[in-house]
Amino acid sequence: MPFTPFHMGPGIFIKALLQGSFSLMVFGWSQIIMDVQPLWVLIVGHGHLHGFSHTFVGCVLLAIFSALTGKYLSEFGLKILDLKGRNGRTICISWWVAFLSAFIGCISHVLIDAVMHSDLQPFYPFVLRNPFLGFISVVALHKFCLYSGLLGVVIFYSVQWLVSRYTNRLN
Repeated sequence: MPFTPFHMGPGIFIKALLQGSFSLMVFGWSQIIMDVQPLWVLIVGHGHLHGFSHTFVGCVLLAIFSALTGKYLSEFGLKILDLKGRNGRTICISWWVAFLSAFIGCISHVLIDAVMHSDLQPFYPFVLRNPFLGFISVVALHKFCLYSGLLGVVIFYSVQWLVSRYTNRLN
C-alpha cells in the first residue's frame, strides 16, 4: 500500500486504546519514513520496490530514526498549531511514547504490506519468502484498515467525551 492513508487506520485505533501513551503524529511520520525507499525506486525506475526498508531488520532501524526525528518534528508541529494538553501546557512527547509509536508504526507497516505485496521478504536475510502473503484478501485488508480507523475515531472521541464529562462533574 505505498503512499496510502490505509496504514493510518490501525494507528488511529491504537491511539484510541492507548490515548496519551501513543503519538499518532510519530506513528504517521514512521509511515512516511517507511515508504521513502519505495518512492525512490518508483522515481528512478530501478531497484527492489519493497527492499530492505520493508524487512523487520530494516524497520527496526527506521523505527529508531523515526522516533528520534519524529519526537521533535511532532512537538514542533504541535507548537505551530498551538495545541495544548488538558493542563493547558504545550504537549511534550516522552521518549518512550515516541519509540513505542515509531516501532508500532514500522512493524505494522511491514505486516500490512507483507499481506498484499509478493516482493516483500519480511524476515530477510534469514528467510527469503513471505509467509504473510495472501493471509487475507487485499479487499479484506483494506476494509480492516478502514474500519479499524473508523472504530478508533469513535472510541477516541467517546473516551474524550466521557473524561471531560467526568472532570466537569468534579469541578
